[in-house]
Amino acid sequence: MPARENFHSVMRIGPVQIGTHRDRSGRTTYAAVCTADRCGWSADYSSQMAAQLAARTHRCHVR
Repeated sequence: MPARENFHSVMRIGPVQIGTHRDRSGRTTYAAVCTADRCGWSADYSSQMAAQLAARTHRCHVR
């Protein structure tokens, strides 16, 4: 059975949205997700600062 994850939006930086969710161990993690069509980039981070840095430096290659 897949883990039930609830994504809570924290902020938006350009096309990238940053939010929190609980991982399978129950820890709160931060996710950076690109919302551009056909991009599909996302990554999990242990701190909000790391997620913000990833959001600022993400270059979407979809045109």
